[in-house]
Amino acid sequence: MTSRSNGKGYAWLKLHLTRYIRGWLTYYRYADMKTFIISTNKWYNRRLRMYIWKNWKRIRTRMANLQKCGIPKGKAWQWANTRKGYWRISKSWILTRSITNERLILAGYPSILNLYIKLHRS
Repeated sequence: MTSRSNGKGYAWLKLHLTRYIRGWLTYYRYADMKTFIISTNKWYNRRLRMYIWKNWKRIRTRMANLQKCGIPKGKAWQWANTRKGYWRISKSWILTRSITNERLILAGYPSILNLYIKLHRS
């Protein structure tokens, strides 16, 4: 679903990720796998950052969106012009600072850890 070339948009991705993750966690509801969920959630958030960075495609768009996320103009220009690969830049400090886990949740992307905690309590 999060392949770099699916081209289906953010709304489609959010809906299908929510369904998939909720179904997967419901199936394994009674399993005690918090450490696995924590490591999977880290990978998942990095994957979402990569997907978002790939969708920003053009330098102009990357720079504008980084500035909207609170990155100064000079640093936004440097990182918008980077030649690093998508997966490598998804771990960089610039994306982890601009596209935080809280922002991903506010944007409507499901959090594996939050859903696991919610299901594991009940």
